Amino acid sequence: MEFSIKQSLPEKQRSGCLVVGVYEGGKLTAAAQLLNKSTKHALNELVSRGDMNGKSATTLLLHKLPGIAAERVLLVGLGKASEINNKNSVDILRATFGKLNDTPAKDAVLYLTDEGLGKDAAWVVRQTVFAATEQAFRADSLKSKPAKAASLKNITLATLDKPAVALKTVLEYASATSHGMSLAKTLGNLPGNVCTPTYLATQAKAIGKAHKSIKTTVLEEKDMQKLGMGSLLSVTRGSEQPAKFITMEYHGAEKKQKPIVLVGKGITFDSGGISLKPGAEMDEMKYDMCGAASVLGTMQALAEMGLKLNVVGVIPSCENLPSGNATKPGDIVTSMSGQTIEILNTDAEGRLILCDALTYSAKFKPDTVIDIATLTGACVIALGHVASGLFSNEEKLAKELLAAGEQAHDRAWQLPLWEDYQPLLDSNFADMQNIGGRAGGTITAACFLSRFTKDFRWAHLDIAGTAWKSGKEKGATGRPVPLLAQYLINRAQKS
Repeated sequence: MEFSIKQSLPEKQRSGCLVVGVYEGGKLTAAAQLLNKSTKHALNELVSRGDMNGKSATTLLLHKLPGIAAERVLLVGLGKASEINNKNSVDILRATFGKLNDTPAKDAVLYLTDEGLGKDAAWVVRQTVFAATEQAFRADSLKSKPAKAASLKNITLATLDKPAVALKTVLEYASATSHGMSLAKTLGNLPGNVCTPTYLATQAKAIGKAHKSIKTTVLEEKDMQKLGMGSLLSVTRGSEQPAKFITMEYHGAEKKQKPIVLVGKGITFDSGGISLKPGAEMDEMKYDMCGAASVLGTMQALAEMGLKLNVVGVIPSCENLPSGNATKPGDIVTSMSGQTIEILNTDAEGRLILCDALTYSAKFKPDTVIDIATLTGACVIALGHVASGLFSNEEKLAKELLAAGEQAHDRAWQLPLWEDYQPLLDSNFADMQNIGGRAGGTITAACFLSRFTKDFRWAHLDIAGTAWKSGKEKGATGRPVPLLAQYLINRAQKS
């Protein structure tokens, strides 16, 4: 899908479909008024008859209106101008592209970026691109007869006044981010028998091959043993699939610039191990590698954007399965940091692979380390499926990530990382235990990780509630690629 932005008059646009807005009560937007004039007040007649009342996210498709060059016109309800907010703006855009994809139109011109759909034009541009790619995304590649791809291939964001030069860059970055989201969704949706640790490593190598700015390295289990990654290796013991430890180094700035490290949890299937999960919805544990998928998607987007930063993606990947060789509750392992861990629950495995990955990240002498993980069901209980959980050992970093989330509409919510919670991880037999009980489960998981991040500024994103959807709309969301990409864009612009 290709995107462009330009100044133009709606009545002169030759396209498969022209999109203009109507406010609740029938008030036409500026672009719609120009169309109305060219069609001898055809739009006013439709409004007066009640065919379009302007209610938010409603649509009306019109064919072959006289006096204009476009084949079709799509009227989109914007609701009350005073009540437009981020949520209904996104709903409006999703409804728009849902309707466009029901038509055979191969191209469309949208006059929505300057109609007050968001905080600013840049925000609307991003959300337009995200909504367009989301509606066109297909997750049926493994079906014997996949659905036909959407016809819509070219989208022009049109403005009546000359668009700011900066919006073209925003559009390019949003397009690259959307490609990263699509990759993350594709990987997340694949079943565990296809998307294995080896498969993730192959995908990482392919990204490195496609983009010369990325160097990909894959460590095998024997390499992890030499490095002392006893915590990570304890998780993979029950599986016949070999664990992989993937690093992707993006060099976009001078070598002396300290890198930002993104660490993604890559459990390609999580049965819970010996602490076996209930059977209901266990299939969704193929999504336990969505942290890894988001790092792969962000690295691809980063390479497409060509940001002047140094960034490293670190992906520890394995399966968590029960067998006669699997780690047992009560076992004690030694992490790469030298700290010992009493494993009381083998289903709290994400933190066991992440802690060694965080220790390994120190070798890059990072400016910042951010880990991304579908870590705790407790986060879903706390925040639902709207916001990702955010923890950080530096308030400035937390604020930067929160701001990026608002810009990308991929929001997070900060939770406390107080020392008061740390005693819940005390063990009688090891330096710590891997769970802290039911109370504050999301927080104690973050507290566990914090014990391996003392030497650098660090943030943790718990995406257990936001990485995928269940039910009828089951599928990976591609989050938090937009948040991470926007954070990196902001960092590049500052530097």
